[in-house]
Amino acid sequence: MNNIGTQTAQQRAQRDATGPDLTACVRAATAAPSLHNSQPWRFRIGPREVDVYADPRRRLDVLDPAGRELLISVGAALFTLRLAIRGAGYLSHTTLLPDAADPDLVARVSVRRPLAPTPAAEALVAAIPHRHTNRWPFARSVVPADAVERLVDAARREGASLTVANAVSRNAILSLSQEADRALRAKGRYRAELARWTSPHRGRRDGVPSTAIGPWDAMEILPIRDFGLLQPHRERATAQFEPYPTIMVLSTAGDTRAHWVNAGQALQRVLLTATWLNLATTPISQPVEIPAVRRLLTDSRTGSWAQIILRVGYGRPAAATPRRPLTEVLVAEEGETP
Repeated sequence: MNNIGTQTAQQRAQRDATGPDLTACVRAATAAPSLHNSQPWRFRIGPREVDVYADPRRRLDVLDPAGRELLISVGAALFTLRLAIRGAGYLSHTTLLPDAADPDLVARVSVRRPLAPTPAAEALVAAIPHRHTNRWPFARSVVPADAVERLVDAARREGASLTVANAVSRNAILSLSQEADRALRAKGRYRAELARWTSPHRGRRDGVPSTAIGPWDAMEILPIRDFGLLQPHRERATAQFEPYPTIMVLSTAGDTRAHWVNAGQALQRVLLTATWLNLATTPISQPVEIPAVRRLLTDSRTGSWAQIILRVGYGRPAAATPRRPLTEVLVAEEGETP
């Protein structure tokens, strides 16, 4: 009995010394959502820490000239990395923007002491591979109040707020979304940028594939982005979407780079919580991509800045989008510049 106890203690000490499999944790982080599935992140793995970088080469110049949505995407990957470490049985500490001389270094995540994951953390980890953007019609079922409260709490845990739009606000938001979508579609540079991220070719591991492009709303209530706009020989199908969608606005108490990163972390916690609850989600980003429209969604009196709009409901399973291999997102050498 003593020998078994000693062996277990030795195994525990060895595990504590080596820490979690950080490569596996980074692989989980790459499953995070990103604008046009651009995957604008890179990682450097150390002995017991991971540096998370933004990849400015993957910023969308037309939709995201300031890099706000890029940092939201990186923030979503950052949260997934933290969650994967927690699911592996370790605590971690995150330092945002740790080096003022290196603006692309978004965060440093350091592994701390071991601690068994909670059931809630394990549930969110299990949801990671099942979270997909759903651009299909949702059921006309009402999202239960307790599910809504869980989503609101998920955003709150990451320092953001999630507000459910009432009937009047929902109609106003959808109207603004349609206006923003029309304004974007009228820009030639927008169409060219869209083509860059939807052009199919063999072996592509980023962008939005045709399998992830949903139909057009026959009633033209929901402005589901038309990723098939420029694909040749493809006529987008139409379908009846839910007439009264559940719309939620994710906001932060400021609009700095740190707030954008935290918005991404909150977004991913909300999305994974929704997946855990068997809810489907669609980020609607057009209205926050037009500055004039985004200002209308922002409450300047309280300093609450709209970062992303979400559509939530019950829907058919959505297709996964491809992910780049680790060889493309890892910074291998200490002296290499991401």
